[in-house]
Amino acid sequence: MNDLEWCYVVLGLEPGASLQEVNQAYKDLAFIWHPDRVPQDNPRLQQKAQDKLKEINEARAQLRSYRPKYHHRAQQSQPYRPQNNYQPNPAKEPRRNKSEPQPKKESRQSKSDNLSGADLSGRDLTGRDLSHADLSHANLSDAFLHKVNFQEANLFGANLFRANLLQANLFRANLGKANLISADLSGADLREADLRGARLGVAKRLLVTLRGANLKGAVMPDGTIHD
Repeated sequence: MNDLEWCYVVLGLEPGASLQEVNQAYKDLAFIWHPDRVPQDNPRLQQKAQDKLKEINEARAQLRSYRPKYHHRAQQSQPYRPQNNYQPNPAKEPRRNKSEPQPKKESRQSKSDNLSGADLSGRDLTGRDLSHADLSHANLSDAFLHKVNFQEANLFGANLFRANLLQANLFRANLGKANLISADLSGADLREADLRGARLGVAKRLLVTLRGANLKGAVMPDGTIHD
């Protein structure tokens, strides 16, 4: 069994299932296997649920990573369309006055600078560079944010409920009053992040996965500095 077949088996899908089917299967299984639904006083079942959830996350991540390859093959199979072979004649083309203002090129980063209040629920932003971006009060619930660069980004008041933040870079990010309940921050870099007022659980129950996360210097919800 190759890696792709293993992913379909983990999610209980037939090979070639659509991205929508992959997402729905992930949500169903994540709901069933989430550690919050397992008795807290049973370490064995807690560990089993955490391992299963990690397996489900890995399966969905791998299937999503295959999608661009399928899209590339589909593009290659498209019928040939003749290209426009027009070549401008320098002698006939009007010369641009150097004093005229030149159009500004929009940088890729500028497109992601202001996402304040944006609805990104369930979106796959794997590997995106959102450093210094304004995502305050954005809805990122159920979003797939594996290895996203949120360095020094503003996530104040953002909804990250059940978001997958595996190995995300949140160095010095502002997570004040963010909803992180049921989010998976395994292996995330949270050094010097501001978590003041963030929701990490209910009462004294921690409902966020922080396995392997680096919290050195982070400001915790109660205002204390993590060692």
